[in-house]
Amino acid sequence: MKAPANVKQSIDFLRQICKISALKSQMCGIFGYVGSRSDAGQLVVNGLKNLEYRGYDSWGVAQKHGSTVAVTKDTGKISSVNAEDFSEECGLAIAHTRWATHGGVTQQNAHPHLNSNSTIAVVHNGIIENYQELRNELMAKGHVFLSETDTEIIPHMIEEELRQTDDFASAVRNACHRFTGRYGILAFHTESNTLVATRTGSPLIVGVGDHGYFIASDIPAFMEHTKVVQYLDDGEMVVTDGQSILFTDLE
Repeated sequence: MKAPANVKQSIDFLRQICKISALKSQMCGIFGYVGSRSDAGQLVVNGLKNLEYRGYDSWGVAQKHGSTVAVTKDTGKISSVNAEDFSEECGLAIAHTRWATHGGVTQQNAHPHLNSNSTIAVVHNGIIENYQELRNELMAKGHVFLSETDTEIIPHMIEEELRQTDDFASAVRNACHRFTGRYGILAFHTESNTLVATRTGSPLIVGVGDHGYFIASDIPAFMEHTKVVQYLDDGEMVVTDGQSILFTDLE
């Protein structure tokens, strides 16, 4: 892209950059599962491979590991990853393919991102426009960040909200009320074994299976497991523990 020659061109140039960043962030792949199957890690890796057409430069997987979260992530293509390597028995996992917007293409910037004590995992499409302000607020409270991304503030903000409520879904909702921008968020909490998703702009789709629930940015992630789907509306939130599911308003 050619550099601008004057002020008007500079403004147009910045608008183009912002538009490209927004489009890139919405093309990322999201996939999560919670249910009675014990191969959630392998399941989300294989499902994520079905979303490779969306374009990305890094990938990552988070699995429930007892009371904490185990994360594997890297730059490059998930097509070269062996799903059998994710053999730990668990029934809750999320995965993501990232196309860099905030922060470069590095392992640390790849999703998923965790909170301070690794009990909350988050993947995200879109842009949190006021992330720098919120990041500064959280740092003043002692939070430490390991990446350059806007996404990493999400689990830390949820962590702060959990100090005010024991309900994970309420903590996610309250955290989202602090964000400006357009996004799709998928998060899980090891202590409540709960998977929560919400969207304002970036699409998310719920799959209903015989053994649990799937949430993805596009149907190919879970189409081999179920044909029963529900599109999440803008401003809607879904909460599931693998046995039951609740659709509710983000507000």
